[in-house]
Amino acid sequence: MALILTEEQELLKETAREFVRDNSPVAELRKLRDENSPAGYSESLWKEMVELGWAGIPFPEDLGGADLGYGELGVILEELGRTLVATPFTSTVLLGGAAVLLAGNDAQKKDLIPGICAGEKILALAFQESARFDPYRIAARAESVDGGYRLSGDKRFVLDGHVADTLVVAARTSGEPGDRDGITLFLVDRGASGLEVTRTIMVDSRNAATVRLDGVQVDASAVLGSVGGGAEILDPVLDRATIALSAEMLGGIQEAFERTITYLKERKQFGVPIGSFQALKHRAALWFCEVELTRSIVLDALRAIDENRPGLAQLASVCKARASDTFILSGEEGIQLFGGIGMTDEEEIGFYLKRARVAELTFGDGAFHRDRYATLEGY
Repeated sequence: MALILTEEQELLKETAREFVRDNSPVAELRKLRDENSPAGYSESLWKEMVELGWAGIPFPEDLGGADLGYGELGVILEELGRTLVATPFTSTVLLGGAAVLLAGNDAQKKDLIPGICAGEKILALAFQESARFDPYRIAARAESVDGGYRLSGDKRFVLDGHVADTLVVAARTSGEPGDRDGITLFLVDRGASGLEVTRTIMVDSRNAATVRLDGVQVDASAVLGSVGGGAEILDPVLDRATIALSAEMLGGIQEAFERTITYLKERKQFGVPIGSFQALKHRAALWFCEVELTRSIVLDALRAIDENRPGLAQLASVCKARASDTFILSGEEGIQLFGGIGMTDEEEIGFYLKRARVAELTFGDGAFHRDRYATLEGY
């Protein structure tokens, strides 16, 4: 099957590109950074995206969603990635919302998902505890007390955690850090006693948070899915989020490439465009090949989610490894080919390398996913 967009997806892509171009160029990210926005994203812009139905794309119609697929979601994320738009899309739709949709009971779904689709609720997934991505290395504990649970421990790199209305928290009800079994997911409200959330701002001007759970008590009804079976939720949620993030990265990759090619055609040295120099042509040609390879694997991975294709975990790792490597290449090549001005804050190409560095480490870098792929394949 050809790796091309359908007619409907092409139309959605054009609509998204026009909206993003008109409403959120890279200058908007600079503005959020310089003004130290409390939320870290434009709440009015997010509201407009919600009104377009984007937040509800992967959710069923009876819960307020659009009941579309990851193919359509990837088209939106790709265009957001082109201008580095900061939104709670990943935290709320791809992580928290996806976990609730996959494992929540009817009451939990009805309580949270319509609010996500309407832009009234922000969710965040608090699972990572070390500086490196390692989803099973969870030491936070959940002790059974008085018909509920007491949560204790620390979480790092909680995307948009400081603005989340509800946190999906991974804690151990049994086992030791590194064990796949014994992880349980809990829904924790923002105002829970003993919950401390500290905002951190990353190098790409986006948000993550440090979360401290100091004896946070929740009812048994706060358990998401089965007790001890949290990994069965985390695995598919993270695989899908990893592929979706790769689609956003693809947008940044393409934009950095196209901006640099335009610059090579306009910048003159010795009276001719520098893009006419053979050495720079070779670098651009190699870069183009990497962009196209990344585009192919991202499209195939998005389609695999919608087709419920076996081997999705392996495909997610291949996709993220390729996207991570190509995005870093794009950021570095962009700055080098722009020359000295590429190193300045005045020129926007540097924002793409900063985003590449953070996106590379989000959900595991290329080295992590190559190792994971090999392990899943039995090597």
